[in-house]
Amino acid sequence: TPHGLMSILLSIKRALKSRGAHGFIGLKRKFKSIDTDGNQQLDFSELSTALDELHLKLSDAEKRVVFHHFDADNSGTIDFQEFVLGLRDPLNPRRYALVQQAFSRIDFNGSGLVSEEEIAAVYNPEQHPDVLAGKRSKEEILNEFRATFDIGGEHEGHVSRQEFEEYYSNVSASIDNDDYFELMIRN
Repeated sequence: TPHGLMSILLSIKRALKSRGAHGFIGLKRKFKSIDTDGNQQLDFSELSTALDELHLKLSDAEKRVVFHHFDADNSGTIDFQEFVLGLRDPLNPRRYALVQQAFSRIDFNGSGLVSEEEIAAVYNPEQHPDVLAGKRSKEEILNEFRATFDIGGEHEGHVSRQEFEEYYSNVSASIDNDDYFELMIRN
């Protein structure tokens, strides 16, 4: 039923949101690791495995409801980008403007692509909670930040505006407060 589907999707969203930025980013990474043929499609078994490995406590019947919802063309597979987009709320106008502003600040030459060096030049890991707590070094945080953009993806060694938006849409999905999101992106 549509009500049952919405309840299941809401429970998945809540579980991912509770994990902070790594919830949606982790989901995307998990899907990529399970997609062994690289076609960016998951069959039911692969989706089920991904949801289990993320410890999303769904019954087999609930997983089937979700799968059939996203397999709109009845091809037997779902596009995992569409799955993530279907779960994640879009950036509101304020957040979208902040993300665009941040990208433009990093994109020194206006090419529409930013390099690892351009990102490193403006990203400040000193205010990261793990650095402040002495748990991890600034270098570890910077390397993790670079890795989250999956540099080496569509534009080898660079991040496109779209990939940047995607990353911050995933981060945004875990932050309720617009002011906190703005503080985080400005820092």
